[in-house]
Amino acid sequence: MQSQEIEITIHPDGQVEYRIKGVKGAACEDISALLEQLGRVDHEERTGEYYERGEEGEIHIGG
Repeated sequence: MQSQEIEITIHPDGQVEYRIKGVKGAACEDISALLEQLGRVDHEERTGEYYERGEEGEIHIGG
């Protein structure tokens, strides 16, 4: 299984940017929906991975 990660950058002006890596297809939208609850979305851009067919799987968020 390929590594999956979320890269989060907090800019000096307080703007937060995140990039989801290793998640193909629409599965990344579930992760995005969770992160978007933290604040207003100014811009959304899908990477090439979004358009690749991914393996079926589950997303687990631990706490």
